[in-house]
Amino acid sequence: MSNKEPIDSPSIAGFEQINRYMDNTHGIIAAKLLPGEYYVTKENELITTVLGSCISACIRDKESGIGGMNHFMLPVTSTEKLRQQSHMLVNNATRYGNYAMEHLINTILSNGGKRKNLEVKVFGGGKIIPTLTDVGIKNIEFVLEYIDTEGLKLLSQDLGDIYPRKIIYFPRTGKVGMKKIQDLHNATIVQRERQYFEQLKDAPVGGDVELF
Repeated sequence: MSNKEPIDSPSIAGFEQINRYMDNTHGIIAAKLLPGEYYVTKENELITTVLGSCISACIRDKESGIGGMNHFMLPVTSTEKLRQQSHMLVNNATRYGNYAMEHLINTILSNGGKRKNLEVKVFGGGKIIPTLTDVGIKNIEFVLEYIDTEGLKLLSQDLGDIYPRKIIYFPRTGKVGMKKIQDLHNATIVQRERQYFEQLKDAPVGGDVELF
């Protein structure tokens, strides 16, 4: 997967914790995202992740080539909390998606991107965890509504279905490679998303939240 040579620091400060390695297939540095992470680059790099119920938005400035990807899931409030705070449920859920989208967009803009040049591609929202039946649908509804509300240019999407997806995004060109994983040899993706879901579902409605 990677060689032993040191990887240069990311082109944008703040992403030192992201797993980056030399992708020998494409001959460029790759950044691999886990749930709750995002990454933005000014260089000719690729960004990759594997999605189940989660969503990834691939966003770039089509003129400068600066762009990035996020990987997020909306939390679902527990039944007890829903009874106690039903009027706050929507705010509790959407703030996570808003954070994920705004962090990505604002980092692009603060490093030279222009909002008028942004183009978006979105992926994920598969129904891969039977006990989380509506999570993927909620994620899809959120991201499409967000893009529409913010007036962003949506170029393409591949959402829903029952399969995990492996995404490879090249911000410099805007090209995306996607593979649906139809035969899971292990439960890594499901376990990872379950852990992420458990981390989010009972998070407080108010207060500070660190997603990334």
